[in-house]
Amino acid sequence: MPDDQRPVVMDKELEVYRSVLETPTEFKNGFTWVAVAGAFFCGLLMMPASIYLGLMTGGGIAAAWVTLIIFSEVSRRAMRTLSQQELVILLTVAGAMAVGGPFAQLVWRQFFIQSDAVRDIGLLGKFPAWFAPAPMSEAIQSRSLFHADWLVPILLIFFMTIIGRIKSYTLGYFFFRVTSDVERLPFPFAAIGAQGAMALAESGERKTTWKWRVFSLGAVIGIAFGFLQIGVPLITGSLLAKPIQFIPLPWYDSTTLTQGILPATPTGVVLDLGLIITGMVIPFWAMIGAAAAMVLTLVMNPLLYKLGLLTRWQPGMDTVATTFANNVDFWMSFGLGVTAGIAVISIYQTVRDLLKKARELRVRRSASQETTRRENVWAAPAGRGDFSPWIAVAIYIFCSIIVIGVCHWMVPGFPVLFLAFFTFLYTPLISYINARLVGIVGQHVEIPFVREAAFILSGYKGVEIWLAPIPIENYGGAAQAFRSKELTGTNFWSYVKAECLVTPLTFILSFIFWAFIWHSSAIPSDLFPFVNKMWELNAKNTVLLYSATLETGGAQPLFYQALHPGVIAGAFSFTMIAFVLLSTFSLPIMAIYGFVGGVGNMPHGFVCILIGALIGKFYFHKKFGQKRFLQITPVLAAGYGTGVGLIALIGVAINLIVSAVSASRF
Repeated sequence: MPDDQRPVVMDKELEVYRSVLETPTEFKNGFTWVAVAGAFFCGLLMMPASIYLGLMTGGGIAAAWVTLIIFSEVSRRAMRTLSQQELVILLTVAGAMAVGGPFAQLVWRQFFIQSDAVRDIGLLGKFPAWFAPAPMSEAIQSRSLFHADWLVPILLIFFMTIIGRIKSYTLGYFFFRVTSDVERLPFPFAAIGAQGAMALAESGERKTTWKWRVFSLGAVIGIAFGFLQIGVPLITGSLLAKPIQFIPLPWYDSTTLTQGILPATPTGVVLDLGLIITGMVIPFWAMIGAAAAMVLTLVMNPLLYKLGLLTRWQPGMDTVATTFANNVDFWMSFGLGVTAGIAVISIYQTVRDLLKKARELRVRRSASQETTRRENVWAAPAGRGDFSPWIAVAIYIFCSIIVIGVCHWMVPGFPVLFLAFFTFLYTPLISYINARLVGIVGQHVEIPFVREAAFILSGYKGVEIWLAPIPIENYGGAAQAFRSKELTGTNFWSYVKAECLVTPLTFILSFIFWAFIWHSSAIPSDLFPFVNKMWELNAKNTVLLYSATLETGGAQPLFYQALHPGVIAGAFSFTMIAFVLLSTFSLPIMAIYGFVGGVGNMPHGFVCILIGALIGKFYFHKKFGQKRFLQITPVLAAGYGTGVGLIALIGVAINLIVSAVSASRF
């Protein structure tokens, strides 16, 4: 679309962000055999290592960037430079293949349906067969995914994954066309992901060799620390009844040691070099906001306990029990109030910007005395891989009707009117609001407890409603993803081809790896320290929500016990006042978003992240310069993730060998 026919941007300053990377005039295919090789490389090597790391430490591997750097350097030494389009698709494929895949949720379900939290609330054996087999099923007792009782849950996961990706692509594409092509929003963070891959496209030049040196340094550090952190537990866990740990996993818990000074306060620390590196690249003011939230939590917990507001905590409770007790007594309500405040602020900013844009557009049209023709509004660059936005909307509607039908089959007692409201009104509205927010300031917003409120207002009783795939989605982030793809000059259909490769391959490999790992060792167990702790807390928090629609024989459900209107109102007011003060004195608004992420949470992992942020800000930024250091750190992090991943792969290999030769494992 010619520039003189485009609506103007709301603020001229925002156009600067849009021009950081110029929109390409030529688009090329990026899906080649390089992407296929990258998918199998990540799926066969990185996925099992990522699964083990997630179970042990809660972390993962920077597999996407690892794959990108390795393939880039190998091709450079083979005298072939990969195009930026190939690298972008490789990055997309590698990122999708490196995660645990969809069958992680099945392993979680087998734990959840027989957990103490479920047993205590009276739900043991009451979950539908389309969610998970019964606790006494042979499929659960023998720890086998190769059992007929898992067939329906597996088919539903596969079906909903396919439908979900189609809905995300179509509605996300529609709002990309609206916010980027029509409204010309800048998408200030869209260039970040694009620039990384485009920089590596220069790998054939001599000036990019520093990446390999930094990557190698990170890998050496990762190997050394990873051997102590996860290598020793993995190897000894496969040979001994209980693994040996030199570094406490998932954290060192000091809650019972500090309870005399800080009663009702979870304390401890995660010892992880990876978190320090992560802290170096997180926006500094977001960290300051999170630090304020952590200090507030540490100060308020003892005070609230002395005031008699934290009544469920008892001396001797560890981190998990203390955190859950405090959530019920105070912090869930406080977090709800803060989140509601952020939602109101974001919606206010969106409405304000929309009104401002409408006024500017009217002034422009009045001054030029010309009306933009309807048929030119949706014009798109040639070769980008576009199709009619209205076809996208039609596909979304068709898929949504199918999802409504599936949900009604699963939960026939839940009003279809609510499903239609979520699908055709709420999801498009919240997606458009978020598409505009990310297009203007790079932020997202969620309206808290919309789903929960709908379940309660419907009058439905039972647990099934929480398990069904209720169509409450937010596809606003997909608009930025399309903008990032556009900036790389990659044809959109390259991503469609990549999805067609990744989706079935992820299902197959995820099923194989999770089936073997779960069959080899119980999950959770001492071999997997992170899930051994966190799944218990997750189960308690999940049951807390489920209790809102359960019959309790006249007793007040735990969910309602955790709702404190006064705390919610106070937190909401606090957030609004903080926003006004930061805006009035021109202070970074990013601090509020960091505060939301840190309030009421465990401080264990935050300590290392804060150390990394302070070292990065006050030492490395001065030594190398901010821009140069922010270029170096992601490559260092990728190398570190590779080193840790190599150790994880060795541990996985040893576990595979021991499981194959030891009859006791089976």
